Amino acid sequence: MKRILVFFSVACTLAFIPVFQACTDKDGQINIFSIQDDIQFGQQVVTELENDPAVNVLDSASNVQIYKFIYALRDSVLNNNELNYEKEFAWRIRVIKNDTTLNAFCTPGGYIYIYTALIHYLESEDQLAGVMAHEMAHADKRHSTDALTRQFGLSVLFDIVFGKDKGQLARMAAQIKSLQYSRSNETEADMLSVEWLYKTAYNAKGAAGFFQKLIDQGQSGGTPQWLSTHPNPDNRVQAIIDKWTALGGKTGSTFSSRYAAFKSIVP
Repeated sequence: MKRILVFFSVACTLAFIPVFQACTDKDGQINIFSIQDDIQFGQQVVTELENDPAVNVLDSASNVQIYKFIYALRDSVLNNNELNYEKEFAWRIRVIKNDTTLNAFCTPGGYIYIYTALIHYLESEDQLAGVMAHEMAHADKRHSTDALTRQFGLSVLFDIVFGKDKGQLARMAAQIKSLQYSRSNETEADMLSVEWLYKTAYNAKGAAGFFQKLIDQGQSGGTPQWLSTHPNPDNRVQAIIDKWTALGGKTGSTFSSRYAAFKSIVP
């Protein structure tokens, strides 16, 4: 990890030194953590998460067809060359066997997790593509740093970055799947999901289909995990449609039949 870069970034942020190049990411936003810090923190979270006996991650070697399908979907997003950190981040995917949790999340550094309950809940491939692109946008725009800072405090993140864990990493890894982003971060992720899918064969409004299903079903069966960490979807459906219309309203495919075949092999 580039400790010197991190230290300089912190110093220039706190002292307001007008040398912003070393304090900014590819979007020109000030971030006290380096890209390498994002990557290493993500790797640490992965280790903690996947060593948790309560988390049942589907083995990639034993579920080749499942992962082949999902990685092809991921590649359709990455191949647009629109992501800031397409090459730097891992964009590694793992599926968590869980029949009750409607959720997906992406750690700093691009480690993507999708619950089987969400896969079965969705009705078409474009919906999964929309949700996945949304979560990838959080990592690519480095929203996690903001959310983690608000949830755990800057000093905790500094301890982890500088190797002074103090037992916080395990607690953070357990909670990262329920990380709460700001409304502005959520809106940006929604809009990027539409933009990225618009350049693929998919219906670019895929995420809106997921939101609409949540709306139609109301709160029956309890509040889904996804709604506990994301703003209510009511006004987001129209925002996504408006974004799609502004881009030109190109009709894409939902690939519903292909998705049904995929769901049949997911445990």
